[in-house]
Amino acid sequence: MAVGNSTQGTSQQSPPSAASGSRAPSGLRKVVAASMAGTIVEWYEFFLYATAATLVFNVIFFPPSENPLDNIIKAFLTYAVGFIARPLGGIVFGHFGDKYGRKRLLQLAIILVGVSTFLMGCLPTFDAIGYAAPILLVVLRFFQGFAVGGEWGGAVLLVAEHSPDKQRGFWASWPQAAVPAGNLIATVVLLVLSWTLSDEAFLSWGWRVAFWLSVVIVAVGYYIRTKVTDAPIFIEAQAEAEQDKRTRYGVLEVLKRYPRGVFTAMGLRFGENIMYYLVVTFSITYMSAHLGMDTSTILTLILFAHVVHFAVIPVVGRFSDKLGRKPVYAAGAVLAAVWGFIAFPLFDTENDWLIVGVLILGLMIHALMYAGQPAIMAEMFPTRMRYSGVSLGYQVTSIIAGSLAPIIATLLLSTYGSWVPVAIYLALAAAVTLVAVIALRETVGISLRSIDAADREKLAERVEA
Repeated sequence: MAVGNSTQGTSQQSPPSAASGSRAPSGLRKVVAASMAGTIVEWYEFFLYATAATLVFNVIFFPPSENPLDNIIKAFLTYAVGFIARPLGGIVFGHFGDKYGRKRLLQLAIILVGVSTFLMGCLPTFDAIGYAAPILLVVLRFFQGFAVGGEWGGAVLLVAEHSPDKQRGFWASWPQAAVPAGNLIATVVLLVLSWTLSDEAFLSWGWRVAFWLSVVIVAVGYYIRTKVTDAPIFIEAQAEAEQDKRTRYGVLEVLKRYPRGVFTAMGLRFGENIMYYLVVTFSITYMSAHLGMDTSTILTLILFAHVVHFAVIPVVGRFSDKLGRKPVYAAGAVLAAVWGFIAFPLFDTENDWLIVGVLILGLMIHALMYAGQPAIMAEMFPTRMRYSGVSLGYQVTSIIAGSLAPIIATLLLSTYGSWVPVAIYLALAAAVTLVAVIALRETVGISLRSIDAADREKLAERVEA
């Protein structure tokens, strides 16, 4: 992928989205709000499922088991289905998003995830319909994951392609901050329900309310997304593609032309994704099933961690613009490798202050890797295949990383009765990401137009050959 820090092509009359200066173009904040609104919806619902898998689904959608970890593993397997569907959603949405625009596909994604989540709240239990209950849960989880897989790439690119070159890390990090915001809302809803209802009422019907509330959030998010347009650089690339019928889109094209970008993105994602789901999902399992802590207490502690995570992500995005993409990301990978060896002994103390401190630390380390991802991945691919490229690199990794992380960690805990193998697992994942950071080309401040120009030159050379 022959792109450097060249600003070739930026001296011509360029739209604000391609400006190499530091002033934010008019309307960028509206674009950020639209991107965040949908992402908050998607991750409210995705995290709601993750939490319910540990606290509810393992009880009501599966037959009773003597070992509580057995049903949690089964619930996490249904959770993993969403991750398996995400790459498919990324491929499909990426292909049509590169062809028809980011905005249209984002509107479709938010509706699809909202409908599937609402229907989850309507499902009968195992006692009512037997094994049909987990089967229906898996089907709805697949559609939810499919929509989320298409959401991320479009949301971050809508912002990244509107952003000034020298501030892309900061502005594009805001959709990332929407993830803990969605998680925060989900945690608040579950916390209020757990405070106000008995355990029996919560398991019977209370958890359903949290899923039904998604309808309200979806309506707000969809409305906001109708008020923005695709970036000028995309509109120009789309017009150029209509004139040149040789232009190709999709996963095969991006793998053929930019394999290094795809595989580097996967490596960057690997350790970050595993760490996130160990902090926000497996930690719930560890504290509830292994330590026997109260559900409300666990959710309260995670609530504080999500607040800090939300606040830290844009700050880290700003640092990635000033210090470079690589050093910030590398710091996150190194610190992630040691977090597990610090965190689990502090979990074992069952001291609320120590636990919330280590949860906050974990999500701050995660932010060092997560905040810069949209800018880094957007700077790896030309506009004509950027949606496909970032979605593929980001979502495929979720199958072997985030989807399996809670399952692997729970199996390790169940098998060895110790947190040490879990910490080693995280350290190895972080090492993979560190290797990817070393292989990464520094692209801070690069013009997206220069990437498109280099891509056109490559295509011209191949045609002449």
